[in-house]
Parts: sequence; C-alpha cells; structure tokens
Amino acid sequence: MPLGRLTAAATEAMNHAIAPYSQFHVGAAIATASGKIYSGHNIEASSYSLTICAERVALFKALSEGERDFSAIAITASSGDYCPPCGACRQVLMDFAPNLLVVLSNARGRQKTFSLSSLLPESFSEKSLQKHAGGTKPRRNRSSKVTRSKKA
Repeated sequence: MPLGRLTAAATEAMNHAIAPYSQFHVGAAIATASGKIYSGHNIEASSYSLTICAERVALFKALSEGERDFSAIAITASSGDYCPPCGACRQVLMDFAPNLLVVLSNARGRQKTFSLSSLLPESFSEKSLQKHAGGTKPRRNRSSKVTRSKKA
C-alpha cells in the first residue's frame, strides 16, 4: 500500500470533518490487507463525550463492510502538527488491528510512522479478559459474531 495514497485519503476526509466547537479537524484512512481504503473524519456533538474520532469512523466503516484484516492507518489534522490517536482509538484499533502501522502526517508533508503496539504498550486485550472469564475464550467468525467456548 503506497502511504502517499493513504495519507491523501486521510487529508481529503479531514476536509469534511464536522468540528463546530473545537475547530480541530481530523481525517483518517485505514487500508485493508487487500489494499482497499476506508476513510473517516471526526464528528463532534455538543456533548463532547458523544463525539467520535476520525480513526474510529474509518475503522467502523471498514468493519461494517465486512473487512477484518488491516495493514495501516494514516491520520492528519488541521492543526498542522502530528495527531496521534487518542487512548480510546488506540484501544479500539488494538482490538481489531493489533499489527497496524500508524502513519502521522503534518502540514509540511512530513510523516512519522509507528507500530500500534509501540503507541499502546501493555494493552488491555482479549487475553486480559480470558484471565477473568472462567476459562472461556471469545471466538470471532467471519461475520464478527462473538461466541464463547470453553478452552480445550
């Protein structure tokens, strides 16, 4: 996946951000393992806790279309500086794309790249839940339904 194409999609998404309160526009674009790109932008609500970040919009769009394998996400912001994902986005990305490459772009066209795991070391995960779920392990099938089964 050419990172320039992914960054361009994130920048285009940023231009559609709905941020009437903060004026902080963010765009994200996530690439699937097959090369398909899904983009998203932040959407603010007057009650900030109900706001959703660009990264989760892009990821949820892809998940809702049946995608499950991701390679990279690009993030850009109107501030002109690098905009790393917030903690909530890092956790959700870790749940669905733990091996993701994260590409941050600034207004000068410079990029920084990180592995998601370097941005969220010692993350909470499915393994964390298994320790307290009486030996059950969630299984995800292609339709993403979660079922529980006893460990063998």
